[in-house]
Amino acid sequence: MTSPYIPRALKAPAELPDSAEFWQAAREDRLLVKYCDDCGKPHWYPRVLCPFCMGTTHWREASGLGTIYTYSVTRRAGPTPFCIAYVALDEGVSMMTHIVDCDLDSLHIGQKVRVRFSPTDDGPPVPTFTPV
Repeated sequence: MTSPYIPRALKAPAELPDSAEFWQAAREDRLLVKYCDDCGKPHWYPRVLCPFCMGTTHWREASGLGTIYTYSVTRRAGPTPFCIAYVALDEGVSMMTHIVDCDLDSLHIGQKVRVRFSPTDDGPPVPTFTPV
């Protein structure tokens, strides 16, 4: 039996001053990733200082493409099944997210996905992913 994605309300994220640029880009359907000014490495979760060398960081637009690294479909947490996943972005970082707008039973590790910004309950949209 297949389980179609049914939209569910996502909680609005906290908008802090150091993430304002990220949330503004999300409102414009653009995904940003932090890069280090010193060593050049991308990292996720975004931080003011690089977790590798403690250098300063800047935002850079990401392609929005990635691959499902691992996932879990939850069917008992409420009336609507949903999928939480780690997506490895083409830029080399992994982020925890929701997989949306798909048949949950057809998902698989290694599947290509692209970013889609999903509305929240009274806040900026959040990056979620859907199969390509």
